[in-house]
Amino acid sequence: MDDSGKQKRLLDGHKERHFTAGEIVRDIIIGVSDGLTVPFALAAGLSGANASSSIILIAGIAEVAAGAISMGLGGYLAAKSEADHYMRELKREQEEIISVPDIEAAEIGEILAQYGLEPNEYAPVVNALRRRPQAWLDFMMKFELGLEKPDPRRAVQSAFTIALAYVLGGLVPLIPYMLLARAAEALIASVVLTLVALLIFGYGKGRFTGNRPLRSALQTALIGALASAAAFAMAKAVQAIP
Repeated sequence: MDDSGKQKRLLDGHKERHFTAGEIVRDIIIGVSDGLTVPFALAAGLSGANASSSIILIAGIAEVAAGAISMGLGGYLAAKSEADHYMRELKREQEEIISVPDIEAAEIGEILAQYGLEPNEYAPVVNALRRRPQAWLDFMMKFELGLEKPDPRRAVQSAFTIALAYVLGGLVPLIPYMLLARAAEALIASVVLTLVALLIFGYGKGRFTGNRPLRSALQTALIGALASAAAFAMAKAVQAIP
């Protein structure tokens, strides 16, 4: 069996289990974390102003809708900007390969030298890439500029994911106001429910991002608690003004 056959057999028999959905998880984290915190703080603030459960619920749903649209649009524009930036750099790099090929080839050698390769070792690689313009372009984009080709569906996918995650997170603190007529009782239930949700979300976020799950859970819950406490206290302070 030749070397290529052995290599194929080795690769076929080895399955790596890497987590590759990082962008989706990032969008979910952005959406859920804001969704849990902002409506929670709004509901607490309105409760502090002695608003009724129905008023708090209407305001909360309106905020969730507006927040989901705003967050989704932000995700779309961010992903679209990344794609536009990639295309601009791709065009510029393509022009440089055509206009100054020797300089671009020297840059390949410079990149490979950073990995400890000697000129006699990387020279065949440089020559091979020069014979393959598309591979040369892909190499420069990835290793010189550190840019990965974005998924053309990324912008829409990001917008939808962030918006949906925001809605799901934002409805959690509002559930008690849907079920309880008295705002004071609904506030207590909302605090308990949202803090539990923040702890669970923070723990899961820590597991996915490689941080300590317990610490991530406590930090996430603390941020949500501080935001709602600040909103509640501010509403009380404004109400106390004669």
